[in-house]
Amino acid sequence: MRLIAALAAAAATLSLPTTAAAQDDDSGWRVTPFGRINYDIGGTWVPDDTGRKDGYGAELRRARVGLEGEAPGGSGFKAEIDVADNDLVLTDGFVTYTDGALKLTLGQHNNFQSLEELTSSRFTSQIERAAFTDAFGFERRIGASAQYTAGDTLVQGGTFLDNLDDLGSGQWSVDGRAVHAPKLGDTRLHLGASLHYTRLGDEQTVRYRQRPLVHFTDIRFVDTSTIAATSELGAGLEAAAMRGPFHAAAETYWQRVERPGTDSAGFFGAYAEAGVFLTPGDTRGYKGAKFDRVKPKHPLGQGGIGAVQINARYDRLDLTDRSAGIAGGVQDGLGLALVWTPTANTRLTMNYARLWYNGAIHPGTGGNRNYAVDALGIRGQVDF
Repeated sequence: MRLIAALAAAAATLSLPTTAAAQDDDSGWRVTPFGRINYDIGGTWVPDDTGRKDGYGAELRRARVGLEGEAPGGSGFKAEIDVADNDLVLTDGFVTYTDGALKLTLGQHNNFQSLEELTSSRFTSQIERAAFTDAFGFERRIGASAQYTAGDTLVQGGTFLDNLDDLGSGQWSVDGRAVHAPKLGDTRLHLGASLHYTRLGDEQTVRYRQRPLVHFTDIRFVDTSTIAATSELGAGLEAAAMRGPFHAAAETYWQRVERPGTDSAGFFGAYAEAGVFLTPGDTRGYKGAKFDRVKPKHPLGQGGIGAVQINARYDRLDLTDRSAGIAGGVQDGLGLALVWTPTANTRLTMNYARLWYNGAIHPGTGGNRNYAVDALGIRGQVDF
């Protein structure tokens, strides 16, 4: 309750439409500080006969601060660090060059994995992203990329190494994404696809697994264990629609792993969701081929209560390929979220999920591997 009270107090005073920027009109430089705090509380409820520990938990999910800006001649930069795990981690760190519709990026940044992954954690419809985004190891990597925008169409492509913390592994990838987002009357559509090939380093391995919704638990009920691999091939499809207070989105993603001396293995993830705002005049933000900030029509402290949204999601993750001899299990989840956005820079998300497992890695009584787990997460968020 103290978390909720603190967020409400902050919401009443924090109504920043944009982050303050230091700008030198003569030199053409502009520098903007930014940051966010995500704090989660909640719990998981697991069948007793599995022998897994459940109960309540809490976590400082993200604590980030950074600078972004523009320099003369079309150059730009962004640098962001996260200290949530009592360690200094560089999330984004790159420079850009923009010339009209063309944007070039060099440094550590996202490699165009999916609509869900590219949407900032500040603006997702559930407390965590779809299960496949974590399970398949989506992360920022060091690389060079290009982005070209022509009307409602965006094309992105690049070549990447590994994450900054894992450089030297010998891994490299080629990644691409294309999105067409036309406006049909009052409806905005989003249709996209992405393709990713990753060549792994010598003796490198992969492992696909996922938690039951909340991040503060270390329990996983689906897990492939370590797989010796030479390469990965990923392909994703994206679709979304936004009209007034309503939105819907769905994605599918296929991951293929080539293994030395034996058959390849394939895995799959997908989700479908729909949501609606209960407060008049509010709509889900969308910008740059991804979901963006919600800006309440009537913010708290300015004659309103902010924006209130409800979202429902079905989420599937299949980490079993029997032909390849891998039984990582299948996770099917139904998530319900209530999102209160008091101001454009504050947010409270309450998220319940029921997760059904088929072939879970932790057996119950009599070797039963088919059962259900419940999870609840509440997140307080402030960003600037």
